[in-house]
Amino acid sequence: MSKNGKLNIYLYAKCGTCRSAVKSLQAKGWELEQHDLFDQGAPSIEELRTLVERSGLELKKFFNTSGEVYKELGLKDKLPGMTEEERLALLASNGRLVKRPIVTDGKKVTLGYKEDVFEQEWGA
Repeated sequence: MSKNGKLNIYLYAKCGTCRSAVKSLQAKGWELEQHDLFDQGAPSIEELRTLVERSGLELKKFFNTSGEVYKELGLKDKLPGMTEEERLALLASNGRLVKRPIVTDGKKVTLGYKEDVFEQEWGA
């Protein structure tokens, strides 16, 4: 057992930003349960709904807007006309659409990697 406990992190293993986040969290003593969004796929609709609620962020923030799939599907123009359920289903259908990393301890959630936010939320 690590000194801080366990965190779930949704990431892409080859992503430099994700690797930095993992290194930062491990250095602070967190044990990480890693979920690769490309290999294992996106979280389920229910998991995503919970992550969004606990993050306090809008659902649209969970989309990887700089990703190829987002651009190929023309989501910049399509998302505004979609319902929340349609957006959740779309995110759950393709891990490449999910902004990363997502970190959670089951109570709070952070999205993306910013050192100051990680320091504040995870002491990392």
